[in-house]
Amino acid sequence: MEERIQPISISEEMKTAYIDYSMSVIVSRAIPDVRDGLKPVQRRVLYGMAELGLLHNRPFKKSARIVGEVLGKYHPHGDSAVYETLVRMAQPWVLRYPLVEGQGNFGSLDGDSAAAMRYTEARLTRIAEELLADINLNTVDFTLNFDDSLKEPTVLPAKIPNLLMNGASGIAVGMATNMPPHNLSELVDGIKAYIDNNDITIDELSGYIKAPDFPTGGYIYGYKGVKDAFATGRGSIKIRAKLHVEELRKGKQAIIITEIPYQVNKATLVEKIAHLSNEKKIEGIGEIRDESNRKGIRIVLELKKNVVPKVIINKLYKHTQLETSFNVNNIALVNGRPKQLNLKDLIKYYVEHRHRIVIRRTQYLLKQAEARAHILEGLLIALDNLDEVIKLIRSSQTPEIAKQGLMENFKLSEIQAKAILDMRLQRLTNLESEKIKNEYKEVKAKIADYKDILEKPERQFNIIKEELDEIKEKYGDDRRTQIIYSTSEISIEDLIQQEDVIVTISHQGYIKRMSLNEFQTQARGGVGKRGALTKDEDFISNVFHVNSHDYLLIFTQKGKCFWLRAFDVPETLRNSKGRAIQNLIQLDSEDKVLSILNVRKLDDPNFYLFFATKKGTVKRVPLKDFSKPRSKGIIAITIQEDDKLVDVKLCTDKDECLLITNNGYANRFPCKDVRAMGRTAQGVRGISLADGSEVVSLLISNDDSKEVFVLSEFGYGKRTPVSEYRMTKRGSKGVLTMKITEKTGKVVGAILVTEKDEYMIITAKGVIIRSKVKSVARLSRNTQGVRVIKLKPGDRIADIEKIVVEEEAV
Repeated sequence: MEERIQPISISEEMKTAYIDYSMSVIVSRAIPDVRDGLKPVQRRVLYGMAELGLLHNRPFKKSARIVGEVLGKYHPHGDSAVYETLVRMAQPWVLRYPLVEGQGNFGSLDGDSAAAMRYTEARLTRIAEELLADINLNTVDFTLNFDDSLKEPTVLPAKIPNLLMNGASGIAVGMATNMPPHNLSELVDGIKAYIDNNDITIDELSGYIKAPDFPTGGYIYGYKGVKDAFATGRGSIKIRAKLHVEELRKGKQAIIITEIPYQVNKATLVEKIAHLSNEKKIEGIGEIRDESNRKGIRIVLELKKNVVPKVIINKLYKHTQLETSFNVNNIALVNGRPKQLNLKDLIKYYVEHRHRIVIRRTQYLLKQAEARAHILEGLLIALDNLDEVIKLIRSSQTPEIAKQGLMENFKLSEIQAKAILDMRLQRLTNLESEKIKNEYKEVKAKIADYKDILEKPERQFNIIKEELDEIKEKYGDDRRTQIIYSTSEISIEDLIQQEDVIVTISHQGYIKRMSLNEFQTQARGGVGKRGALTKDEDFISNVFHVNSHDYLLIFTQKGKCFWLRAFDVPETLRNSKGRAIQNLIQLDSEDKVLSILNVRKLDDPNFYLFFATKKGTVKRVPLKDFSKPRSKGIIAITIQEDDKLVDVKLCTDKDECLLITNNGYANRFPCKDVRAMGRTAQGVRGISLADGSEVVSLLISNDDSKEVFVLSEFGYGKRTPVSEYRMTKRGSKGVLTMKITEKTGKVVGAILVTEKDEYMIITAKGVIIRSKVKSVARLSRNTQGVRVIKLKPGDRIADIEKIVVEEEAV
């Protein structure tokens, strides 16, 4: 026989096989169906138990008998998979509402395994039967089992919202699900609210469904994770144990733990506490006892004398599983496909499922009622013509001849004729015939009712609500997990007072925040206060006046941008060095922070960022392009190797810019002369520079009444009205702003001021002086200015910053 070999690409074969395997795990093993909240093995176990007649009021059967039934008929996998599923559905610390009632050793909260399946017995719980209710009324589709010998349901009718009620967890290929359980009474109220108003918001739903409700109780500490989980299907919910302090003999106290977080192993928890106590990581615990029994958990931590229980409790929350996080990931199968679902989605798909169940059940019942009415109509015809019917039957040689005679003489269907022939003689009595007439009336009324239900969607949804009310009445209970609205959920902005602060950065990159009240106003020419202790080779290079709630856009000399809140900058004393900025942002070792820009709203479309480099390059970029910087920073401007960023300012289309150079020139032109560019663009020329000169300051203004305060490196300064700087073109040399001499030194910087403002100067040796602007002389552009600070020998000006003083309310 000739061999037939077909070459196949191994990569394609591996890809196809892996995808097939992945989908099999996702659909047939790990991810629950959104409609009944069950994985295939759970569904098969429950259906198999129902087929065995293991209802809540029937005798228990050996677990091995159940496992054998499920394996042989529906789930051809390992027996351990089926038995472990059965055990899990029987453990009240795993499922909020157990679906299996176990008899025997089904494990414990200490992590003990269940006894072998030959020793344990099980049956369905009463609430589990609600999952299977009406399954024989053609409410769900059935499919052939693994060997095509039997049929099994593809989904259960699920009169209870099992997925939300009991949650689910599973690890598939490339995805996982971890859904928390909820309180059934709250779920019923929430689902009914959704039925009444399909446009209900998730916030409104959370008024009914407060939060997950774990079977082991405890506290949900903080609500942010719950809100995230409800809104997006993902979130981290912090759970704390329930404990209290009791007074013992001889004045001693004990911490009593009565409820522990969900999925925490009690024995491991006790062992961990003992280990921490022995290692002296938690000091003050004298004795540990586990007094738990069938009535509940009771872990006793006896404290030594004079130990403050609150301190021990805080350490326990920090170092043990008395506080854990439940990471919500709501993934379920929707029409056979895995999908991330929020709270409203889960309710929507459940209601849609129940709506289909009600319609299919009603259609089935209508069909059955119409079939029964058809037979009853035949029986009534026979009763009305009783003598003729009896005579016809007696004269017929065979039942078939009698059936044909009935059909021909009385215009009956074959089904009706057969029903007449099968009718017992006692039905011919007056009493029995009356019963037939009454039954016919009842069936006709049912038919009319079923048709009315099928014609009116509002009746269908009312039925869903009525059935939910019955479920709540039967199985509803109080919430076990209480909610503590943590103070950590209060926005940090609400906890931090809004105030003007000074943020300083040293030459070597140390940053700190200080209250503006640390600096008292001094007269012009004062010697100042030391603002920071710096190393001999370090000095304060920048000082910024911001509000504590401002967003800080941090720009570096290499043109990168980082995002920070002002209150995130460590607050220190005036003479403290501060903290290395590398501890706050991921700054390259070769880069250096140059500018901090404070803004209130990052997405304001009216604002732009205006950049200037020391080589005279400028660029304008929309502010919204900087609204989402990454932790590693984003590119703000592309800088040439021999260039550095000088400053970044906010501007609008109505603003003008002034570029100040160290040789005393200034170029003024409209900001809109620089077209808006992307973040990575290099920019265009803003000013023509003389040899050896460079840009030292960028000013943005649209008010000619303001003044330019120019300061030189040896402490000379002056203020000149903006109106004296005539408008020039972008790229021009500009006009003189300060006469530079050996006495003044080169221009260090410039700020825009009014007479109401104050200014702050920092020297290279860390001396800070704060004074009023009006104490500095107003002079023309071509003067050298007056001395504004007395410098000690060898010191020089490092930077100048404006302080705006708000008028006090009258």
